[in-house]
Amino acid sequence: MDQPVVWGAPPAERADAARNRLHLLTTARQMLAEQGPDRLTMDGLAERAGLGKGTVFRRFGTRAGIFQALLDDDEKTFQQQVLSGSPPLGPGADPLDRLIAYGRARAGFMVSHRDIARAALDCSQPIPVGRQAPMSQIHIRVLLGQLRLGPVDLDMLATQLAAALDGPVLLYLSSGELADAAEVEHRIAQAWQDLVERVCRP
Repeated sequence: MDQPVVWGAPPAERADAARNRLHLLTTARQMLAEQGPDRLTMDGLAERAGLGKGTVFRRFGTRAGIFQALLDDDEKTFQQQVLSGSPPLGPGADPLDRLIAYGRARAGFMVSHRDIARAALDCSQPIPVGRQAPMSQIHIRVLLGQLRLGPVDLDMLATQLAAALDGPVLLYLSSGELADAAEVEHRIAQAWQDLVERVCRP
């Protein structure tokens, strides 16, 4: 569920393509707010946006692609908070404090985006989606490298911690547990802090 966001400037996009992307994402968010994720379809989005079906299919590929694009769009905002926000989430804090703060913020992001994240799963594609390391994995690996953990496989540890933090945890929670979003966010965030403090203990 964690999208493979590239840290840096996005690739260049034609002006008309950028307008269509923004219009489609805005329309998709309106439909989500009004109807929920189950009723958001490729055909419905094309009709509501006043664009041809071919345009929507070229932009997203599949229905899951709509939700992946929505999640990726919000990921970019979250990424900026990590890169340049206030510490401890942003730069300037102790790496362990940043790692804990990242997990706590990420828990809030994933819980608030749980319906979009689930709908973004495409069973026809390998998971995680894409070839690049997801944002969480990259950021966690950087912070682990700043800690003195001794002879540890930091790449694999970062992969395992990212897997524990992002989307899969939401798939293991029942609908009843997810009904109280604030409570489940608190529990995931606290569990993340407990895990990280144990893993990163000198």
